[in-house]
Amino acid sequence: MTQQEKEFEKKSVKESVKESVKFIVFGARGRVGRAVVAEARGRGYEVTEAGRADGDVTSAVDVARLAAGHDVAVVAAYDMGAVPGEFFPAAARALAAGLPGAGVRRLVCVGLASVLPTESGALLMDTPGYPQEWRQFYEGHAAGTEALRAAVPTGLDWAVLSPAGDFAAAAGPRGGYAFAAADAEARITHADFARAVLDEALTPTVRAAHAGVAGA
Repeated sequence: MTQQEKEFEKKSVKESVKESVKFIVFGARGRVGRAVVAEARGRGYEVTEAGRADGDVTSAVDVARLAAGHDVAVVAAYDMGAVPGEFFPAAARALAAGLPGAGVRRLVCVGLASVLPTESGALLMDTPGYPQEWRQFYEGHAAGTEALRAAVPTGLDWAVLSPAGDFAAAAGPRGGYAFAAADAEARITHADFARAVLDEALTPTVRAAHAGVAGA
């Protein structure tokens, strides 16, 4: 076999692997969801966009129906009318129950920096001067991660990713990213965060844990 034929074979195998991975994005209409969809399609993957009108992410039956035949699920969903401490754990339990039977092997949820530890070890939401008016929302996210940890069966590989601080106000040029401790001043663009989500979805390094991502 010539070198050119070897390269062609390698490329063909790579493309077939790419085509075989199917993504479903719950919360695909939000800013993070849209960025993840764009990144996945930009890499040539098949993506199903799932919004509230398509089904309820807190229903294991709806999750299983929507996710059937997909390999990877990304979740960036929230119901603004729901109580955070009820919504996020309910969604976690529904995902844990509905995804495995649908064929999904990897789950990446979008979390919140507020519940991550800073370099000092203190959670970001407990540091001096951090806004407390949304603490119910912060604690709801944390409860969702704990519910996921308790409910996920063997065979479903999962991770929670969030900005280490917050999203950048403007899109900005495409850059890099790095995993980092929580830092209120850290910023990352939606596009760069989506790259981290896709990379973790396809080649996991964070497992059964919540990690912060900062621009680099």
